Amino acid sequence: MQPRCAVNVCHVLMLVLCLSAGEDFDWTKSNHGSFYYGTFPTGFSWGAGGSAYQTEGAWDKDGKGLSIWDVFSHKKGKIQLNDTGDSSCEGYYKIKDDISLMKELRLNHYRFSISWPRIIPTGVKSDHVNEKGIQYYDELIDHLLENNITPIVTLYHWDLPQILQEKYGGWQNISMVNHFNEFANLCFEKFGDRVKHWITFNNPWSVAVEGYETGEHAPGLKLRGTGAYRAAHHILKAHAKVWHTYDTQWRVKQKGLVGISLSGDWGEPVDISNQKDIEAAERYVQFYLGWFATPIFHGDYPQVMKDFVGRKSVQQGLGTSRLPAFSPQEKSYIKGTCDFLGIGHFTTRYITHRNDPPGRGSNSYFTDRDLAELVDPRWPDPGSEWLYSVPWGFRRLLNFVKTQYGNPMIYVTENGVSEKMMCTELCDEWRIQYYKDYINEMLKAIRDGVNVKGYTAWSLLDKFEWDEGYSERFGLYYVDFRNKNKPRYPKASVQFYKRIISSNGFPNQREVENWRRKSVEMCSSSNQLLAAARRKSKEHAEMPRVWPVHDEV
Repeated sequence: MQPRCAVNVCHVLMLVLCLSAGEDFDWTKSNHGSFYYGTFPTGFSWGAGGSAYQTEGAWDKDGKGLSIWDVFSHKKGKIQLNDTGDSSCEGYYKIKDDISLMKELRLNHYRFSISWPRIIPTGVKSDHVNEKGIQYYDELIDHLLENNITPIVTLYHWDLPQILQEKYGGWQNISMVNHFNEFANLCFEKFGDRVKHWITFNNPWSVAVEGYETGEHAPGLKLRGTGAYRAAHHILKAHAKVWHTYDTQWRVKQKGLVGISLSGDWGEPVDISNQKDIEAAERYVQFYLGWFATPIFHGDYPQVMKDFVGRKSVQQGLGTSRLPAFSPQEKSYIKGTCDFLGIGHFTTRYITHRNDPPGRGSNSYFTDRDLAELVDPRWPDPGSEWLYSVPWGFRRLLNFVKTQYGNPMIYVTENGVSEKMMCTELCDEWRIQYYKDYINEMLKAIRDGVNVKGYTAWSLLDKFEWDEGYSERFGLYYVDFRNKNKPRYPKASVQFYKRIISSNGFPNQREVENWRRKSVEMCSSSNQLLAAARRKSKEHAEMPRVWPVHDEV
């Protein structure tokens, strides 16, 4: 999922500049439109998702190796309240239980990730392949298919084998390209007869920036001005190599698709009549989404990135740009390596131009952009400091992707909202509103001609939220982390999302309003079940003594 920091995001913008007068979507209108009642195309795929480190637990069980997140979360002060993902949702032991939740929702697909160190403990295939790890994912995939749920599988959702970080420097080192390709090839060999939708990387922006620039995420390095660009360069090469491996060795036999999931949010110019704000908003998008999408669709980094980073590098007295360059051969090798584009989207920012003078000690990815990010205080904010509900930005984002990248096949791979509350709340009316409005904007985008094939609610379960630990909850299902069995309880949004799926959209105003009313009514019974379980737990067992106070009822 998307990181918490306010600098996160990005995608979209460029309102007037990217679209010709003939486009059917008018970017200059300030009116964000009314609710549209209608249905999605036949065959539209509805799903939910999660990732290995956030949900599996069993961090050191059955031969699994250490990941960079195992090591990072065990360092004091790195995670909110020093939480870890050691047990998280215990999903490793709850395959059938969780698939029953998916069936209750009537999901068409489930998105999950394969833990690299669970199947290759050292990260190097020639060292050892962990058969128990293979068996776990075999079982998960088989049970999904037995229940008519399509697996959409992410190969890298941030849990790099720790040994590769220690020995080579992780994604700072070009050797990761071949190691990752070996891992991916093993996954194609073992699971590709059943898995037909592969995602190479989830949100590589966070891997690069928060892992190697700010140090907020594992491995926690602060290589300002260089680390993020180098990591991204190697990630793009790794993605392309894996795509070509599938294309040449597996596609004819397995007939699957390989894409990538890029996260990003809309950037709207503060003043749409101010050319500098319009250009700043485009930079915001190009430095985020374009950083990865433009090489994949067009063969090279966005020109504005090359210009700005190159110029600032010269002003800092450097002989070459801090942004690495692709050779002509690499450009052609990377271009076109995307059978579908995964889009993760959560929120929107207003963007304005700001000068960030270069200096030897101040160079960073963020100052390279010469812009400032703003939010409207009227935007709903359920607690997460970076996530505001701005539904109209979603439609703009999807139309931008359509125009900028030739209307690729899109799967929305992450969309959802968290809460950060001092008490348990299963009647999540704000999440119902968020899903209703964002899914409706996606429906409008499809009517605009955007080629969206599926939607993934983020997330199925409450789970470990990276540097925020368990202080933020994205789940449709509440997980009682205080109970060692990690029981799940449906929030009101489960019933609402289930109705959207069953109706394949929004039939009419009266029916949709009835969904909301019934969903909120039903959550009261879930609250009673949870309260009863906790009373019983207090009577019969000692509660964990160090559980975070933010999760107290």
